[in-house]
Amino acid sequence: MTANSLIINSPYDAPSAYWERDGKQMTLQQGRRPAAYEIFDTRNNTQRTEPLEQVNKIRQRVDEWRADGYPGVTSVTRQLLEHWHARGDWDPDACRWEGGPRQYPFYFCQLEAIETLIWLLEAQEQYRQGIFLSGDGGPWERICNKMATGAGKTSVMSLIITWQTLNAIHYPKDRRFSKAVLIITPGLTVKSRLQVLKPGHPQNVYDEFNLCPNEAMRQQLNRVELVIENWHTLMPLKEQARSVVKKGKESDEAFTRRVLGSLASERDLIVINDEAHHAYRQQAESKVSKKQAEELGIDLDEATRWIEGLDRIHKTRRIRRCFDLSATPFAPTGKSNTESGLFEWIVSDFGLNDAIEAGLVKTPRVVVRDDALANAKTYASKLYHLYREDEVKEDLNRRAEPTAPLPDLVQKAYALLAYDWKETAQQWQEAGHSIPPVMLTVCNRTETAARIEHFFNGGDCLIQETQAPDATLRVDSRVLEKAEQGETSSKDKQYAARLEALIKAAELPADKQADLLAMKQEEQLRTLVDTVGKRGQPGQYLQNVISVAMLSEGWDAANVTHIMGLRAFTSQLLCEQVIGRGLRRVSHDMDADRQFLPEYVNVFGVPLSIFQDASEGGEAPPPPKPSVRIEVEPGRNHLEIRWPNVDRIDNVLKPALVIDWQSVPTLTLDPAQTPLNADIAPSLTGSPNLAMVTEIDLERAVEEFRLQHLIFRAARKLYQHNQATFGGDKQYLAVQLIRLVEQFLSSDKLDIPSLWHQDPVRRRLLFALNMDTVVGHVNRHVTEQNVERQELIFDEHQPIGATAYMRPWLTTKPCAPTERSQISHVVYDSTWEKMVADICEDHQSIAAWAKNDHLDFKVRYLWRGSSRNFVPDYLIRLANGKTLVLEVKGQDSQQNAEKRTAMETWVKAVNEQGGFGQWVFDSVFEPAQTRDVIERHL
Repeated sequence: MTANSLIINSPYDAPSAYWERDGKQMTLQQGRRPAAYEIFDTRNNTQRTEPLEQVNKIRQRVDEWRADGYPGVTSVTRQLLEHWHARGDWDPDACRWEGGPRQYPFYFCQLEAIETLIWLLEAQEQYRQGIFLSGDGGPWERICNKMATGAGKTSVMSLIITWQTLNAIHYPKDRRFSKAVLIITPGLTVKSRLQVLKPGHPQNVYDEFNLCPNEAMRQQLNRVELVIENWHTLMPLKEQARSVVKKGKESDEAFTRRVLGSLASERDLIVINDEAHHAYRQQAESKVSKKQAEELGIDLDEATRWIEGLDRIHKTRRIRRCFDLSATPFAPTGKSNTESGLFEWIVSDFGLNDAIEAGLVKTPRVVVRDDALANAKTYASKLYHLYREDEVKEDLNRRAEPTAPLPDLVQKAYALLAYDWKETAQQWQEAGHSIPPVMLTVCNRTETAARIEHFFNGGDCLIQETQAPDATLRVDSRVLEKAEQGETSSKDKQYAARLEALIKAAELPADKQADLLAMKQEEQLRTLVDTVGKRGQPGQYLQNVISVAMLSEGWDAANVTHIMGLRAFTSQLLCEQVIGRGLRRVSHDMDADRQFLPEYVNVFGVPLSIFQDASEGGEAPPPPKPSVRIEVEPGRNHLEIRWPNVDRIDNVLKPALVIDWQSVPTLTLDPAQTPLNADIAPSLTGSPNLAMVTEIDLERAVEEFRLQHLIFRAARKLYQHNQATFGGDKQYLAVQLIRLVEQFLSSDKLDIPSLWHQDPVRRRLLFALNMDTVVGHVNRHVTEQNVERQELIFDEHQPIGATAYMRPWLTTKPCAPTERSQISHVVYDSTWEKMVADICEDHQSIAAWAKNDHLDFKVRYLWRGSSRNFVPDYLIRLANGKTLVLEVKGQDSQQNAEKRTAMETWVKAVNEQGGFGQWVFDSVFEPAQTRDVIERHL
């Protein structure tokens, strides 16, 4: 932990500390923060914390259940949990994980979320005793995971789908599981992003994160019946007023078939509600005004239709259960003192404060003091919660023209924030970055957004660099809402002209620009919003985004460095919901303690409960890096490298045939007793005609007497002698007999007293013609005994691995295309690795090679009592047929020595087993020795 960082936990481990605010001071507390949420009482201007008692109780139960080894889970679930928890070894020097099934392990919060769901459905009753989930009053069960923005809800969805589908396939009569999955999203942006949840998608998450323990399960996962729909699909069809044929109201069955599509033939569905705070069942006793709901970013009609639509599906197909995922799972209650109430079916909680402390999101820095007069009631800086100041609130709530000046305090706040943004932009530019940082404003109403846009574009802001109309996007909430629904909005010519100007300023290729200009304005806006900060896309050069209320879910611009809040904030959940879109991290680099390096965003006007003092410094994050797709290159099958996937190597006792060679007497084959050729002549009345002599010479039939063929024939005869009495596997008996015959023929126990007959061909002929003598001699000295030998135990689901099996993946690390590898690119983790790659590409005696990255080639070894994976660096196929496993290490250690011992054992066992060619292993400890080590095996 550093003094100027709020990051105190590793994202991969359970939180062990948290910050607690005591007045204006934050103190570090040990242990995990209890699940709770904070509420501002608008009547008394006070703040209080509401504990989530049920969640805290469930946390304790899940911890106990986990510690006891997940009693009660199915065999499939146990395999999945073990695989999902596997993360390899932490390399503190390289600050990365090595040897795990995926590049980045799952976050603790992701594993806890799926574990809690599994606990609820599969744990033994004793672990769930006394826990009762309140529903929403509807006919189907709801379970909610509360997870902050940036915590990885999409990954949790993929874990749910994998868990449910594979169990449903293996246990088709178990009603806890279903492979029929319906995902409902809040808009087209999220629907588009969640397509990666389909197993057949080229960038599907199941392959990217290696969710299945083996290939057989991965193939079974393809049998999932999955439909992803926008919530607007749940709206009832409008009857066409001018239609001649009056079809009447859409029936429940017709509605179900239309919504479910390919899922219509399935029953007992599971539903996943993404951003589930949009879907709540309004209780009869609650009186929620439309205005109050809108302030919370909730459309009452949307919430009602979302739930009503699922009710209709439940009526016709039955919803087995619904999994809700949301960072802010609350609904308005109609009570002014609480403003909102959390869903009562929440089972796990990892909120924004937890995410900040684990480094999953940027660290927000707010203004805690300035050199002007503070707020008279709270004594806090007026910039802390701008909208609460009377002069600001009254002015921003009046109807005003776009040219009306902003309140004086807001103008001064923008001057400070914009100046800091300008400094950050200059730093990015000096570093050679083409994508600018973004200043995001979230305001209360459309008129305010128009005034802010005019304030910047008209040059009223004191910082001139913010006067950039071609880089300033005002998000018209009405147009964006239509875009998210896939509907058409009435065209605002002035707004449409602004969007076209932004598209033309994006410096896109002519064909791409023409396609965008041909779109409807709502599609243009959605494209601009979705691509803020993305290189080569329409929104790449945007630097100022002004939004009403909040941006749509799914917006993930990572280059937001400054946020201005100009609206009411009545709870910490609302703060999280509003600014969560601007907190996504750029990079995921870690320090030696497995903690993310801090990234910062400066925030004005959003009263967060956990933040860092803006005066404490902190570098703004770098812009997003471009990614490269690593894949198997078509047309390079000749460069494929294959290997056995060895689960373990067992030392086993097996009955074996042995010969005590010391006691075996020499067998002499006398050539004088073995004719190799004969002369024949026609005979009449017993007198041969010597003038017509012809020769029969077995030497001419050399192809009929190939040595390997003769050895197999001799072994077959021995097999017939021994098969009745041999106690082991018959196939193993045949292999041993072949080996014994080969040993005898190459030993000094076979004597041929003639130099002329030492010729290989004549020697083979003597052996063939005296085979029964040889077999009888060997058989008299064969005995059976138990011997210890190494036996390969292959992965039963995928016994053979190959470079051709690698699934595509993306990287932001430096890399270069290859020519002698079946893998398209090699990724450099160091300059040394680049040197090795260059040698492999240029050396004439290297036939093919691959860096062992995402290939899943690993060797098990034991370290400090636990089994771990050793992932060597390179696989190199040499021109002489050998396959070299090369490990590059800058420093040696006892653990590395254990890895080498395991690798040498693997090589020896694989070579003894046969069938995979000859393998060798070596290590390089000095870069200059790399070429010498490789050539050692040529």
